[in-house]
Amino acid sequence: SAILIDVVDIILRITAVLSIKSHQSQFTLDIAEVNGNWTPQEKALHEARLKAKAKRRVRKSSSRSESLSESLSGELADGDSHSPKGKVPVPNDRKSRTGKGRGLPKKGGAGGKGVWGAAGMVYEVEEPDVKDPNYDEIGDTVYATVVPELDEGELEKTVNPIVQEYFEHGDTKEVQMLLRELNLGHHKYEFSSLAVSLSLEGKASHRELTSRLLRDLVGKELSESDMARAFDKILKELPDLMLDTPEAPQMLGQFIARAIADHALPMAFLDRYKGKVDCDHARAALDRAAVLLSMKREMVRLDNVWGVGGGLRPVKHLVKEMNLLLKEYLVSGEVKEAERCLRDLEVPHFHHELVYEAVVMVLESKGDTAVKMMCKLLQAFWKIGLVTVDQMNRGFQRVYDELPEINLDVPHAHSIMESFTDLCYQESVITKQLRDSCPSRGRKRFVSEGDGGLIKN
Repeated sequence: SAILIDVVDIILRITAVLSIKSHQSQFTLDIAEVNGNWTPQEKALHEARLKAKAKRRVRKSSSRSESLSESLSGELADGDSHSPKGKVPVPNDRKSRTGKGRGLPKKGGAGGKGVWGAAGMVYEVEEPDVKDPNYDEIGDTVYATVVPELDEGELEKTVNPIVQEYFEHGDTKEVQMLLRELNLGHHKYEFSSLAVSLSLEGKASHRELTSRLLRDLVGKELSESDMARAFDKILKELPDLMLDTPEAPQMLGQFIARAIADHALPMAFLDRYKGKVDCDHARAALDRAAVLLSMKREMVRLDNVWGVGGGLRPVKHLVKEMNLLLKEYLVSGEVKEAERCLRDLEVPHFHHELVYEAVVMVLESKGDTAVKMMCKLLQAFWKIGLVTVDQMNRGFQRVYDELPEINLDVPHAHSIMESFTDLCYQESVITKQLRDSCPSRGRKRFVSEGDGGLIKN
């Protein structure tokens, strides 16, 4: 045993000496590499070590790729043999890959990310947790857009543009849509009173549109009681409305009669005021409404209570109205009254008919009075822009085209026409081009046979 111990001791000392020598040789090689003073033997030894290290790296990488390919092929083979119907498993598939089972999804399709449970599963209502930060003692929270209620000052500023715009387009559905977006609150009835007040200051067509609007709003945005409150307010404000519109009582009576006929006001509206009205103007309005309703034995809509609007009137009716307008002007000579009557017709596209009738009256008249008055009227309409250039030209051109037929009844029509166009041109009523286009009837008239064929100037 002592000998064995000595042998082991000797072997350990030899290995220690060899390791020290190898470290020294490596140290010397490193120093030589740093200094760049390698011997040929050391350089060859260093290259051999680098090649061996590279081979070991290649072997390791190749072995890893082979093992990975073998494992994948083995899994595919297992999948082909064990998967249901021989299908290759797809990544992110919830079906079992162990080959066991019937190939159905895991947990019956109720598991996995983004899945709320199996089809047809009904969850019980969970009681709210008091410790939940979002816990609300009241219960369900309802979020809604709250529109503040308009006061009396804001109501008039908001409603006036809506009504004025309605007078332009005449679409009641758009007004209903705008009213739904507003919170009028208990001031809802004041919309009707404001609309009627604005229409009293406007045209007959505006009042007709207002009556249609009141008819369409009842039952949808307003009730009959709201409409009755609106007319009650207008009756109280009637003396103030007469300052701007003296005919307000008669117009308001027509509004009340039309609203009752359209079922916008209750039938008993007039009965409530019998013997209870102290204001004379309000009594006149109610009497006007009662008279109009009594004229209609059967409750038929008073559609023509405001007359027929502008372009809806028959052409013969418009021609008759313009003839009457011009005849009244020749008698009275009031340009303002003629202007008002023409504006009330509301047919700016038909003003050429007025020019045509005025020129024809000049041709058929006797004396210079009608010529000067008609020239004055056309000049006034031209200056205020009531009759445009196009309408003026069309009216004169129509007379030019029909002048041969007019000449059959009026022999001197050509000479009268020439003098009238010259006068209108001097007063800046027509253009020079329109004056020059006036047809002239050239006639060579000889003095006598013995004058040597001289032409009479």
